[in-house]
Amino acid sequence: MRGIYKKMLILTVIIVLAPIIGGIYGILNDQLTYSISAEYYTKFKFHQFGLADSGKEAIFSNPRFEVSIVGIMATCWMGLLIGGILGFVGLIHKGHKRMFRITMKAILITIAVTFFIGLIGFFYGKFYLNHANVDWWLPKNLIETEDFIAVGSMHNFSYIGGFIGLIFGILYSINQKMISEKRKM
Repeated sequence: MRGIYKKMLILTVIIVLAPIIGGIYGILNDQLTYSISAEYYTKFKFHQFGLADSGKEAIFSNPRFEVSIVGIMATCWMGLLIGGILGFVGLIHKGHKRMFRITMKAILITIAVTFFIGLIGFFYGKFYLNHANVDWWLPKNLIETEDFIAVGSMHNFSYIGGFIGLIFGILYSINQKMISEKRKM
């Protein structure tokens, strides 16, 4: 009975850590994409997340701070969702230490897949969407339209990547359980 309490504690730790990890990912991802297209933030994301009034370009004295805020706001909820699901899947493992170790690896796998699929989205936006006449809403006063579209595509693909990464994380956790069971035989 004591083991279940330890696993519940680990589940709680994972559910607390996952949004923090998601927020850190969001900060790093958005710092990268801001470097590619500042306009994506100053003319779209800052408005979308309520950091600036709509209608004009958002100018901040330290925009990288606001970019970090956007990154946190955009990914914490995804981290919570992913961490919660992977944490519950992790309950299949014997022992709380193994559960924690495998679930944290599953979270890292999810992050890696998310980033990789986001990169695919960037290249898709850069080399396909920029020549396909996208029907997205685009600010009228864009200067670097191609960079804006590439970053938008990267962000869209990253959300898809999060869900695909979650599947990979779940499969990893289940696979580790199967390997453990085979060793017992």
